[in-house]
Amino acid sequence: MICLWRAHCLSAIRNSGECADVAKKVLVVEDNELNLKLFCDLLRAHEYAAEPVRDGREAVARARDFMPDLIVMDIQLPHVSGFELIGQLKADLALRAIPIMAVTAYAGREDEERIRAAGADAYVSKPISLVRFVDAVAALLGTHGKSREGTPRGSGSRPAPG
Repeated sequence: MICLWRAHCLSAIRNSGECADVAKKVLVVEDNELNLKLFCDLLRAHEYAAEPVRDGREAVARARDFMPDLIVMDIQLPHVSGFELIGQLKADLALRAIPIMAVTAYAGREDEERIRAAGADAYVSKPISLVRFVDAVAALLGTHGKSREGTPRGSGSRPAPG
């Protein structure tokens, strides 16, 4: 019964905006199919509504249509760099307040600083730790500590300073 109600509410989000508080929406921008599937499956398993985007050139338009609560994105994208894409998202008045979590193979401290300076609110390096990924998403969406099992979780994420 709960699953049917949840499915109804997720459908209503797309159709009429009802039940919008049921699932936080996450736009996932990733060109690697395996990573895209992993991130979306992981988000959906934790009751987020995940919207996949395979091409960074489509990300801004899809974000405007979907109006996510969070954008999870790769930095190494074809056709447009993640740095450029973050700049475009932050320059858009309708999208600039949406937090961005970079998930990237750039793993050095200087890389993290560059990504944060570009406007990312959080950073998770690849290969990802599933717990760190979920905790970082939860922290950015204000759902941290509300795991499906009802037990608090440790941070493990690296939120933006300050």
